[in-house]
Amino acid sequence: MPNNPTRPPLPAAPAVIAGFHHTIWLSADGEVETLSKKDAAARIRPDVRPLVCHARAVSQRLDVPAFDAYDLLELFAFVRPAQFTLPTPRGLAEAVGVPLPGTPEKEAESLFSTAKSLLSELSACTDPAAAAIARAMTRGGWAWGPSVLAMLDAAEISPSGTPADALRIWNQLPEWQEQPPQANPGNEPVGENEARTRVIELRGDGAENRIEQLEYASAAAAAFAPRERDREPRFVIAECGTGVGKTLGYIAPASLWTERNESPVWISTFTRNLQRQLNAELDRLHPDPDEKSARVVIRKGRENYFCVLNFEEALRRLPTHGGVQMAALGLMARWALATRDGDMIGGDFPAWLKDLLGTGLTTDLTDTRGECLYSACPHYAKCFVEHTVRRAKQADIVIANHALVMVQAACGGNGEGILPTRYVFDEGHHLFEAADGAFSAHLSGRETADLRRWLIGAEESSRSRSRGLKARLEDLVAGDAGAEEALDEVLRAARSLPGPGWSQRIGGGTPRGPAETFLALVRQQVYARDANPGSAYSLETETSEAVPGLREAAGKLEGALARLGQPMTALIRALAARLDANADELDTRSRTRIEALMRSIERRGVQQAAAWRAMLQALAGKAPEEFVDWFGVERIDGRDFDVGFHRHWIDPTRPFVEIVAEPAHGVLVTSATLCDRTAEDPGWATAEMRTGAVHLSTPAGRAYQPSPFDYAELTRILVVGDVARDDMDQVAAAYRELFLAANGGALGLFTAISRMRAVHERISTPLDEAGLPLFAQHIDAMDTGTLVDIFRSEEDACLLGTDAVRDGVDVPGRSLRLIVFDRIPWPRPDILHRARRKAFGGRAYDEMLTRIKLKQAYGRLVRRRDDRGIFVMLDRALPTRLTSTLPEGVRIQRIGLAEAIAETASFLNTED
Repeated sequence: MPNNPTRPPLPAAPAVIAGFHHTIWLSADGEVETLSKKDAAARIRPDVRPLVCHARAVSQRLDVPAFDAYDLLELFAFVRPAQFTLPTPRGLAEAVGVPLPGTPEKEAESLFSTAKSLLSELSACTDPAAAAIARAMTRGGWAWGPSVLAMLDAAEISPSGTPADALRIWNQLPEWQEQPPQANPGNEPVGENEARTRVIELRGDGAENRIEQLEYASAAAAAFAPRERDREPRFVIAECGTGVGKTLGYIAPASLWTERNESPVWISTFTRNLQRQLNAELDRLHPDPDEKSARVVIRKGRENYFCVLNFEEALRRLPTHGGVQMAALGLMARWALATRDGDMIGGDFPAWLKDLLGTGLTTDLTDTRGECLYSACPHYAKCFVEHTVRRAKQADIVIANHALVMVQAACGGNGEGILPTRYVFDEGHHLFEAADGAFSAHLSGRETADLRRWLIGAEESSRSRSRGLKARLEDLVAGDAGAEEALDEVLRAARSLPGPGWSQRIGGGTPRGPAETFLALVRQQVYARDANPGSAYSLETETSEAVPGLREAAGKLEGALARLGQPMTALIRALAARLDANADELDTRSRTRIEALMRSIERRGVQQAAAWRAMLQALAGKAPEEFVDWFGVERIDGRDFDVGFHRHWIDPTRPFVEIVAEPAHGVLVTSATLCDRTAEDPGWATAEMRTGAVHLSTPAGRAYQPSPFDYAELTRILVVGDVARDDMDQVAAAYRELFLAANGGALGLFTAISRMRAVHERISTPLDEAGLPLFAQHIDAMDTGTLVDIFRSEEDACLLGTDAVRDGVDVPGRSLRLIVFDRIPWPRPDILHRARRKAFGGRAYDEMLTRIKLKQAYGRLVRRRDDRGIFVMLDRALPTRLTSTLPEGVRIQRIGLAEAIAETASFLNTED
């Protein structure tokens, strides 16, 4: 029987809650002080280790360097690994079940009660690995170590071995098992009435009878009918307004089809937020967690999953005595032993843990560079990626993202079996954008340096832990003189690509090798031609009228890439020959490894080099009409980040249709904002253009179910006409007063980060003094998803973000009741947009994109029948034609700021 203390041994530390203007300092003996930011910062000293929630955010609020602290989030990550909590005092209190704080003073008190509750949970812990990991973390200086060890009744000093021995998690991870091969899917259809019946079953007893949802499910069923000709899929475009119940509407026919045809349906989304919602909604289909785990799989790219080998290598780099990184790796070990599937990007890995520990010891432990050893890895049988791939083959429903679906289709399935025949693309309004990213090419410093690193591996002057091609396949080509020679030639040719330090050499005018020389001249042309070379933002220029020497440099680089591509092709042939010659000797894992390496070399090497060569060859003439090329310098905060030569499809839905849609048997594309719909025009032409349906050989099916919500009653749209949009003092004052009038629950959207920062700087203190929490993308030390989660949970919080953040915001209830847009979100008139504008209708194209953005932002306001909200545009130039796609009957008022403030307070039942 453990001899645990009855009362958790809390450290004698003050609890600190930092605001923008004041800080609550609660001593261990109960004395409460309200300090200025300056006074609180002065108390943060090496000999004072406070109790906080999210130390990095606190240091940012106090404007002090990172400091040692008893961070409750670290304790939570140890005690409850792979479990969700919001990284706030209130979120932690709710997660552990202590009284929820309502004031900053109560928040400080809650830190103590939360710590006691978490430590008390350890008294019932029977996991022997927990004590061993805690000992190792304590040796590394983890602040919570002594308290945790006391509750675990464990000695602080490991009895034998090094601290890292306790973190060898691969000894405890389960092994996956090979599954039988997939059968070809059947072709049994799903009837409209059957889809309706399944919706009713999924709703459950007592649910609201939504006729619109049944109609939508009937229409969606058409995507699951057998196709009649090769490369003529059953393609259905379905716009479904908010509140209809779109998700259950397509789950119903999808679940029926997969049950009958014994093949998975892939449901693809654009945002992680929708993936989480979809996964939760599938609880209705499979309420038993074990059954759901077997039949529903979330599938992502390899770069999303924890790599056990990378973790092992991180342990090897630790000093013998442990070091300060031991605590971080200990928390990672706790998570890895508890995780559902090893997904670190949007799965059960807490995003705030990356903010606290840094990317190097968290998300960088994924296979970000595509250096997997496959079956040569000592942990292959315990690999999270391989396990998920095999689960997905046997699943009924696979939840994926648009980018993965497109890349996998382009690679012929990546050796993962038969490609899906049925897809549902939710958030279909993002298909154009997703295809644009998936099918573009970039000959840039970062891309070429990444290929060199992938081929050569870590170099002497680099701190990278990259494994090169030789390390990944040397044993496979040993004894084959031709293959060994090809490998050596690949490694020699790869040195023509940018090496470590390339950015400084290019910027300093001392390039080395053909790739760096070409990129240096690209940079020269960009700086010479861009109208604002001193801008803090990215720069670009056309590829025409090249500066002296650039075309010659392009020719030399093209030749170097040809010399790289030839031995890579020879290496693939050599590996293929081994598969044939040793067919009777190779076991399944060896064959899988060889095939995976062949695909990797083809995709990452041969195809990449070929695409770059085609781009370089076009510099001597004219780019193909279907593409647009340009030179660019990417900048972050005024500093060069990358330089390159870029190629995009003018219409990226062409390759999407050819590679993804046409080989499929059925495709459902759905969203609430597919059409540029007005009272005069249903907008199907826009939907067909943006989804690629216009390129199909047979017409796509169409379905439309409007929202059942009474937007005219539930919302107001205000266009403020007396705020000078370029005067940031006026803009900030408008945000401040509107947020105060709504008493929070406000989302501020901006067309530029600099404008958002300027407003945040001006309104943070007054909102803090009014008791309204303010969070901001690109400013707070948290990722966007975490900020949205906090905003959703705090009824009176305010959130600032760029225009793009609107897609991640799905906030029903009073937590979102006001949206304020600083400017009309016109598309940025860069080279790529200008080419598309010319191809798709000129000004009409600009206006279509802008109307859809406004419709998407406005649509965030009402997610349930009882939601109410106000949409405010601070740009008097908003023309009526840009509001024509908003719901009919909604009143649009063009008024002054004072009237807008009064209307906001009145409509939302707040005091003026």
